[in-house]
Amino acid sequence: MHAHGFTRVYSTVVTELSATASLWQHDGTGAEVLSFCNNDENKVFGVSFRTPPADSTGVAHILEHSVLCGSEKYPVKEPFVELLKGSLQTFLNAFTYPDKTCYPVASTNVRDFRNLTDVYLDAVFFPRITRAIFEQEGWHLEAETLDDPLAYKGVVYNEMKGAFSAPESVMGRHCLHALFPDTVYGLESGGDPKVIPSLTHEAFMEFHQAYYHPSNGRFFFWGDDVEDERLAQLGAVLSRFSAKTPDSAIALQAPLAVPRTVEVPFAAAEGDKGMVVVNWLGPDVMDLEMGLAFRILEHILLGMPASPLRRGLIESGLGEDLAGQGLEAELRQLTFDAGLKGVAIEDTAAVETLILSLLADLVRNGLPAASIEAAINSVEFSLRENNTGRFPVGLAVMLHSLTTWLHHGDPLAPLRFEAPLAAIKDRIAKGERYFEGIIESMLLKNTHRVTVVLVPDATLEARQEQEEKDALAVIAAGMSAEERLAVVKNTEQLMAWQAEPDTPEALATIPRLGVEDLPRANALIPTEEFAQSSIYFHGLPTAGIAYVDVCFDLSRVDAPRLPLLSLFGRALLEMGTRQRDFVDLNMEIACKTGGMDAETMFLSIAETRAPLACLVVSGKAAPDKVGHLFSLLQEVITESVFTDKERFLRMVLEEKARHEHSLVPSGHMVVAARLKAALSGAGWLAEQTGGISYLAYLRSLVEQVELDWPGVLADLESIRKAVFTRDALMFNVTALPEQREALLVLMHDLAQALPAATTPNAYWPDEEFAAAEALILPAQVNYIGKGINLFDAGYQWHGSAAVILKYLRTGFLWEKVRVQGGAYGCVCGLDRMNGGFFMVSYRDPNVLPTLAVYDAAAEYLQKHTITKEELNAAIVGAIGELDAYLLPDAKGSAAFVRKLANDTEERRARLREEILGTTPKHFKDFGHALNAFTTKGSICALGGTALERIAREQGWECLRVL
Repeated sequence: MHAHGFTRVYSTVVTELSATASLWQHDGTGAEVLSFCNNDENKVFGVSFRTPPADSTGVAHILEHSVLCGSEKYPVKEPFVELLKGSLQTFLNAFTYPDKTCYPVASTNVRDFRNLTDVYLDAVFFPRITRAIFEQEGWHLEAETLDDPLAYKGVVYNEMKGAFSAPESVMGRHCLHALFPDTVYGLESGGDPKVIPSLTHEAFMEFHQAYYHPSNGRFFFWGDDVEDERLAQLGAVLSRFSAKTPDSAIALQAPLAVPRTVEVPFAAAEGDKGMVVVNWLGPDVMDLEMGLAFRILEHILLGMPASPLRRGLIESGLGEDLAGQGLEAELRQLTFDAGLKGVAIEDTAAVETLILSLLADLVRNGLPAASIEAAINSVEFSLRENNTGRFPVGLAVMLHSLTTWLHHGDPLAPLRFEAPLAAIKDRIAKGERYFEGIIESMLLKNTHRVTVVLVPDATLEARQEQEEKDALAVIAAGMSAEERLAVVKNTEQLMAWQAEPDTPEALATIPRLGVEDLPRANALIPTEEFAQSSIYFHGLPTAGIAYVDVCFDLSRVDAPRLPLLSLFGRALLEMGTRQRDFVDLNMEIACKTGGMDAETMFLSIAETRAPLACLVVSGKAAPDKVGHLFSLLQEVITESVFTDKERFLRMVLEEKARHEHSLVPSGHMVVAARLKAALSGAGWLAEQTGGISYLAYLRSLVEQVELDWPGVLADLESIRKAVFTRDALMFNVTALPEQREALLVLMHDLAQALPAATTPNAYWPDEEFAAAEALILPAQVNYIGKGINLFDAGYQWHGSAAVILKYLRTGFLWEKVRVQGGAYGCVCGLDRMNGGFFMVSYRDPNVLPTLAVYDAAAEYLQKHTITKEELNAAIVGAIGELDAYLLPDAKGSAAFVRKLANDTEERRARLREEILGTTPKHFKDFGHALNAFTTKGSICALGGTALERIAREQGWECLRVL
């Protein structure tokens, strides 16, 4: 079959995805198009290129940023941002991998989807990529006057300085480089900050010319739109090209003859410990049965709290938490790793010895049959459920198909899991020591093994900062007066270009939806209430899977015990019950369910702004296992045993290590949480149980467990008594409508197993936070935040705020903080339930200039005259966020949260009408409300020594967190 310049190679049903897949080949260029037709309204398009770098300049990464900064058909400075401003997109981004670059979009609206696809196609094939764009997104030398010291600036440059500040990121890169010393994976595709400044604009342009061609592309479509329209749109673009044979093949790594050990320093504080990860290179990714087998083996060894390798590492006492990522299956060859973080330097060699010993014991003694059954069930459940959360299903399918397709393999092979899964099950059923054989051959006897040791270096951050200054000083010293003047002039020209707005004519080229194209009513989520509103049931198409939330009110937990809640939730599932120890419990959960969890949830109630705190014990199960799920829920809630001191201490150390290692990569979230803690009761609760205050508590808890275990145990029992009562209980269940009656019986039985409440409500005090606070740790970049409660300052919520915040995020803040300031990003938010408002930057080279931008936002909104087109785009974008695409389980959760927060359908309908009715006057009114933010807002920043110097000069409080 032929259509629009394409020939269909084949068409087949992929039963695992309930979709028909067709592979088309473009007659003129040979480009391949994988087109899935199904009933998913969340449509996905993506184009991916093999982009093997020749060095560590980050050229592929910088190009990924740059092609989205204007193109032939859309000559605005940032079409990507214009789409973010005014689209119903459910996904809009791009990814740079070590071997490929992907450009995916998604939307539930067909017209919007076609618009997004058109802009991305023009961006990748016909970008402007001028020198100014290269310097903005990549790197440039900057000096505003002849007297200013030279500085490196650029979005990717600062992004990678941030990535190089996170220990786990440092570990991941060096593991990859050490495993693949002879291929592209041994290079830094994101860009090494020391190497990025060697990239020239000419080499940058040549990279695009070499690899951004249809013959080197893989095109992907997914969803319920018309396939012929897909091909027509794509064919019109590809018709401008002829065939080419790009040299972009990814070579296989030759095996190492003997294992190696690599030591790498990382920026740390005095007294910090190291990290050890043992890595193996596995088989070609084309071996699909082995790929699935390794996925199951990973779950056996590491995926459950009771997994033997995980348990052996944690209980060894050599470290505080697992390190590494386990299985990596997206590269040319599989890799597998395991390790520990929080390791004393004198114990690093012992970690490798322990891992090899544990694996040898498993081969010698055999893997427990229960572990194999549990892992197979868990992986099979995940494959059949295909739940990707907020990530579009089609995008996950695209990335999975690329594992083989990128290397000229069958793109459907990784998606067809039934045959390899059946083969593995058959081998196990016949008694074959299948997984033991893989451990022996692929791990123990595999000489391609690399152990990477991260060694803490308390002077590294200062040395890196000084090295950059020295390098820039050498460059400056070697410049003539004319060359120095050229840098200043280039800085002026770049800043002027960045500040220059797009012309109305250029902006008019961006395809947009109008307000008239938007639905006037909110989509309703079916919700039935039973038993005096303690049961909420959502009948939705879940393919028979039941998603169950057992929700308990936490208002009876005293303030000193609040930080213990997260560990209490873990203890329910990881310390065993009166019926079985934690190993048997975890195996039963994995064998009989799709997983269980226990997490805190904090909300603000509409109108009152009062906090609502809940512990949610959740689980999911296939139709024939729902009874088992409820039995396990009842068991962990009513029969958990907390008496194992050593196991609990290991959990505390794991929590502490995880939070410490998340500070740099999630710095913006840390700062936002700290600000929110001072702005609302819900924010304070979240910070106590997950923020900097929680980290301080965990550090003290390590000592408390050792010195006063009976006291800690008493606190855990006190929480159990206060929380697990019928009075505090609510259910939220999402399942097929026909499952409702059986589920109601199971919920009733669980409720009856709980006692009545005996504890009075607790008192939660208000806590004072610093007006300006700097959180200090080893890092080369900053995260700068400022916040205020606007309701306390007199602002009354109006739905137009959703439009204005969208406009600020994608306009003023993007341009000032990211484009001109060089930060990787900046966000702002206003909680419409409690009034908490904040702005936070991400991987930011600046401190005070960013705060100056925040302070200028109020005046900007008051004085800027928003155009009709800008207003229309912001309204469309705000509706897109309001109507975010949700899978069935997420819909059920969203409806439940709305019920708890008193976010009624009437309130949400008014919100929508106010968004759609937003006028320029609302922008000016909101600007006036932000005057209080400018003058009275609290500051919180996270960063390294440069931030500390500024903070002390400004008189801020400084708190060292690492």
